[in-house]
Amino acid sequence: MGELSMREAYARALTDYAGSNPKVMAVDVDTSASTLTSLFAARYPERFVNVGIAEPCAVDVSAGLALGGMIPFVNAFAALLALRSLEQIRSCVCYARTNVKIAASYAGISDFKDGATHFAVTDIATLRALPNMTVIVPADANEAAQFVPLVAEFDGPVYLRISRGSTLPVHTAGAPLEIGKGILRREGSDLTLIATGSMVGRSLQAAEQLNAEGVSTRVVEIHTIKPIDREILLSAARETGALVTVEEHARIGGLGGAVAEVLGEECPVPLQRVGLADAFCHTGRDVDGLLDASGLAVADIITGAKKALQQARGG
Repeated sequence: MGELSMREAYARALTDYAGSNPKVMAVDVDTSASTLTSLFAARYPERFVNVGIAEPCAVDVSAGLALGGMIPFVNAFAALLALRSLEQIRSCVCYARTNVKIAASYAGISDFKDGATHFAVTDIATLRALPNMTVIVPADANEAAQFVPLVAEFDGPVYLRISRGSTLPVHTAGAPLEIGKGILRREGSDLTLIATGSMVGRSLQAAEQLNAEGVSTRVVEIHTIKPIDREILLSAARETGALVTVEEHARIGGLGGAVAEVLGEECPVPLQRVGLADAFCHTGRDVDGLLDASGLAVADIITGAKKALQQARGG
C-alpha cells in the first residue's frame, strides 16, 4: 500500500476488517469524504454513524456504542479531536475506560493548506498524558493498515494518528508489528535516530548520509508513544551513547519528551530533539516543502545527529 495515502490505507483496512468483525463501527463528523470513511459507509451503512460537525458528540456517541459492546472507530481531523473533544475523551473514554478507537486523520502538518488551526502538532503531548490511553503513530500506509486489526482487538482506548497523504514507505506489508514494541530499522553503533510517523522515512535517509560520512547510525522506529518501548530505547542509549528524536510534532511533550523521561530516569545520555518549534506553523503549497521549511528536513536531522554526537564525545 506504499502508493496509497495513509488515510486511504486506513479506511480500506477498516472497511475490509469490518467484514470479519461485526462489532466494528465507524463514527464520523460529516468529514467522511476527507477521512474516507465513505468507503465504510458504502459497504456497511447500518454500522456507520454521521453525527454532523460535532466532534465532542462523536466521542460521546462512540463511548455509548462501546458500552453496548461495539468497537467504534471515531473519525475526524486530529486537531479537532484532540482539542474540541478533549473533555469527552478524558471523561467518557479514558476515565470510563470505554473501548473507543480514535482515528485522528490529517495529523501533524499534513493538512498543509488549512493553516495552524487545522494542524495537530500538540496532540501526542495531550493524549499521552491521559491515563488508560494508548497512542500509536504509524509510519506509512502499510503500517496504518496493519494496525487496524491490532487496534480493534486491543482492549481499551487507542489514539491512532493518521497522516493526510502518503509518506515514504518503510514498512513491508505483513512484517511483524506489535503495539508497544519499537522496531529496529537500521543497525548502528555511533548514535541512534529515534523516529515516529512520517519522520521514519526521512530518518532512514539521514542515516544513509551519516553512514556515508563515517557515522554508524542506528534507526529505531517508535510507533507506540504510549506505552513506550523502554527496552529498545535503553539498549540504544547504552550501546550508542547518543540519541536524536525526530517527529512531526512540537518538540514539547511529544516523542522527544517521552524519550527524555525514560533516559532521565534510567540512562542519561546526550539527546537532541528534532521537531516543530514552539510556534504556530505556516501554510504551505505541499507537505514536503512545509516539512522542510518547518525544521524537519533531512539536513535538520543530520544537524541534530552531529550535535548529539559532539556532546557524547565531550565537545
